Amino acid sequence: MDRAEAGAQIHALVKLIFDLNKDHQFTAADVCELHKTWLGEIYSWAGQYRQVNLTKGGFPFAAAAQIPALMDQFGQGPLRASTPCNFESYDEIAKAMAVVHTELLLIHPFRDGNGRVGRLLAVGMGYQAGLPSLDFGAIRGKKREEYFAAVQAGLDQNYEPMERVFRTVIERSLRNPYLKRV
Repeated sequence: MDRAEAGAQIHALVKLIFDLNKDHQFTAADVCELHKTWLGEIYSWAGQYRQVNLTKGGFPFAAAAQIPALMDQFGQGPLRASTPCNFESYDEIAKAMAVVHTELLLIHPFRDGNGRVGRLLAVGMGYQAGLPSLDFGAIRGKKREEYFAAVQAGLDQNYEPMERVFRTVIERSLRNPYLKRV
C-alpha cells in the first residue's frame, strides 16, 4: 500500500505542478481535490472529510462533526490570506506555509494522508513563490519530533516552531542542485 500511495503522490505532484496557476487562490475544495487526485485510485473515501474522530499519540484532532465548518474557516482565513503565495521574502513565505500547514493538520480533515497532502499544498505554494520543489528530507528523527511539536504549538496560534521548520525546508531546497526554480 505504501508503494501505491507513493506512486500516486508523485502523480498528484506532477499534476499540481502542471495545472498550477501562480495567481490561484487555494480553497478548501482544492485541498479535497488534491487529496482525491492523490489517493482517489486507491481509496473510495479520498477527498472526502473523515466521519470519525481521530487521535495520534494521545493528541486529539478536530471533532469530525466540526470539519466542514473548520475547513470553510480555513479556506476563508489562512488559505485566503496566504495564497497566492507571492510574498517577497523567504521569511514571509515560510510564515505563510507554516500557518496554512499547521492549521490544516490541526483540523486533520481526512482519514489518512493529512501531512502528505499538507506538504503537497506547501509545494504548490512554493511554486507560486518561485521556489524549487520543496525538499522535506530533513524531517527525520529528532527533527520529526520537532515537526509534531510545531503542529501542537499551533493550538495556541504559535506558528514560530513551524516557521523554523519551513525556513529549514526552503533553505535545503534552494541548496539542492537537483531541484529547479520555476
